[in-house]
Amino acid sequence: MNWLRAGVLGANDGIVSTAGLVVGVAGATASRAALLTAGLAGLLAGSISMAAGEYVSVSTQRDSQRAALALEKRELDTDPEAELAELTHLMEGKGLSPELAREAAEQLTERDALRAHAEVELGIDPDELTNPWHAAGASFLAFTAGALLPLLAIVLPPTSLRLAVTVLSVLVALALCGWGSARLGEARARPAILRNAGGGAVAMAVTYAAGSLLGSAGP
Repeated sequence: MNWLRAGVLGANDGIVSTAGLVVGVAGATASRAALLTAGLAGLLAGSISMAAGEYVSVSTQRDSQRAALALEKRELDTDPEAELAELTHLMEGKGLSPELAREAAEQLTERDALRAHAEVELGIDPDELTNPWHAAGASFLAFTAGALLPLLAIVLPPTSLRLAVTVLSVLVALALCGWGSARLGEARARPAILRNAGGGAVAMAVTYAAGSLLGSAGP
């Protein structure tokens, strides 16, 4: 799930940042070469930055998980009775009676004490720790895929249509990203779609206005 979340966020960022960049440049110049250069530079810089940031973030999370597991293992080795009592208390917190909680805790401890504490106390599956490489790769590919949409939309159509094609394609893509993020978070889709598309529209409007002002100002 972590790589999927990173993929959706990466695609969204790729669309918004690259769309804002190329639309801003389009406000200043009609040169296809300038648009392509700016778009490719933004794509490469953004995808590498996203991948690096996600790698660092998920690596930190993974290190924290490993440290928590190591601490739990030491506690189990030094004071197993206290850990059993703690697990029993946690099971009671889930609604079990004291007797049933104790029995469940003993059975879980006999089967795999570390796994039991990791899952019940820490909310960690020892076999499925977050993978920073998966998250970084998903972010890189998703950002690149997202960034390609506004880049192609701004350089391929005729000059008279490029802005309309770009804006329309970006808004549709952002709506889809908003819907996808809502589905992943089990939230309502409509607010997420409106926020996503609205934010992208504002970003493009601001950068286009800035590009137009700079372009009209001349060298």
